[in-house]
Amino acid sequence: MAFTIPPATYLTDFLAFRATEKPDGPCWIFNGRTWSWAEAWTSVRQAAGALVADGVQRGDRIAILDKNNTAVLQVLLGGCQIGAATTVVNWRLAGDELDYVLNDCGAKVVFVGHQLIDQFELVRDRLEHVEKVIVVGGENDEFEAWLATGKPTDRQPDVDPEDICVVMYSSGTTGRPKGVQLSQHAMVEHSVNGVGDTTYDDTDMALVAMPMFHVGGTSYALTGPVIGIPGYIISEVDAMQLAGGMLAGCTHVFLVPAVVAALIAAGPEAMALFSKLKGFGYGAAPMPLPILRAAMEAWPNTEFQQVYGMTEMGGVITVLNDAAHRDAAHPERLVSAGVPVAHAEMRVVDPITLDDVAPGNSGEVWFRTPQATAGYLGKPEATAELLTPEGWLRTGDIGRVDEDGFLFIEDRIKDMIITGGENVYSPEVERVLAEHPAIAEIAIIGVPDDRWGETVKAVVAFKPEQSATAEELTEFARERLAKYKVPTSIDIVEALPRNPSGKILKRDLRKPYWSDQDRQV
Repeated sequence: MAFTIPPATYLTDFLAFRATEKPDGPCWIFNGRTWSWAEAWTSVRQAAGALVADGVQRGDRIAILDKNNTAVLQVLLGGCQIGAATTVVNWRLAGDELDYVLNDCGAKVVFVGHQLIDQFELVRDRLEHVEKVIVVGGENDEFEAWLATGKPTDRQPDVDPEDICVVMYSSGTTGRPKGVQLSQHAMVEHSVNGVGDTTYDDTDMALVAMPMFHVGGTSYALTGPVIGIPGYIISEVDAMQLAGGMLAGCTHVFLVPAVVAALIAAGPEAMALFSKLKGFGYGAAPMPLPILRAAMEAWPNTEFQQVYGMTEMGGVITVLNDAAHRDAAHPERLVSAGVPVAHAEMRVVDPITLDDVAPGNSGEVWFRTPQATAGYLGKPEATAELLTPEGWLRTGDIGRVDEDGFLFIEDRIKDMIITGGENVYSPEVERVLAEHPAIAEIAIIGVPDDRWGETVKAVVAFKPEQSATAEELTEFARERLAKYKVPTSIDIVEALPRNPSGKILKRDLRKPYWSDQDRQV
């Protein structure tokens, strides 16, 4: 590797190191402006001072409701300097969801992007803890003036590495989202481990595209100082902004599979533009094999890295590196989640007995790692369900591990389909049907059945100008799957519902079929 990761105890140590090592080099590029490492570090210390002036203390929480912006990083890292935690709020939330998160995190100061003021004002009178609101950007920008008043502030002496620095709200695919508390120590550990074995040099630049209200977006944005390369930040995932990043010279990016599928659908010119990438990371949702194969074919000189993880572990906990992607002896590992990152232990346990299953068998995947959350904010019961007394984190995912330690995620526990006493893991069926040339995206769910308890249903969306009948898709599956795994019904839709992280909302797909049932599985 042509780069060195500096030692760090606190999350701001990486940026402080780069500001000394190469103060005039580019750190952030956003909206036509470039911050040097020294300027970025000064702005973070100013943010810390301004927060102190606003009465923010160690242990307090602040929030920012904005699209991707350097202000997100300035506020978050500034909070680290004084031991405060930042919640990056999902700007796509509707009214009662938005005030729920802002009230639940207890933010005293809220930064609001100028494009989102109207949305914020709808809930402002329902906010219980907010003492100050600062507008970011636009004609009425208050952020730059607020920042300029801040006295550059060094890390306060009472700040501890175990202080919470981020409260990131889970996607909330079931019920209300929960505030995942991540400490500086956990985020430092994750920042180093998330680099994996991808190669970088001084000419590289990361395209920061994924929303920072998602742990994958924030964690990726924080990786630049770890490696020592600049981050080209775009406000949201948009075709023109993505292209702008590539034309500006970005060499590395992290995207969700749905974005890759859109690039492929956009045609050869779009794929050719991204063929200049040296490193491509993807995760947050399974990558359909046809999409992955098409990307690898279009980008033969790009290093691929798949990551699996969850908010509760700061993001990445296993990595499938480029060598594993191209291992001709083990083509099945293209659908693997890879192997654990450094300092992470992994178990696969029977979800009923909690005993370890035999190698190769399926069970719930558990991890013990320094990256793990300290727990859910204000929810001790949910925390106790997540973390064992011995420090193991229950993922809620069903998986198995092969003879070389590669993890294969098969389903969510709550989504496992039990039909006639047989367990059906939906990703297996999804992978098979995703190979059909007409299918763009697919979800497999269980629906109630008087005879079998539940049966397998497929919900599919077709590629542009392509289609197939339900009978044709059923026959396609029947030729490739055991009989009990073949969908007994197929719904055809224009697009599958997804949350802002790109995950398919199976809850929404299941709801019409289970709403009048006295059980949900």
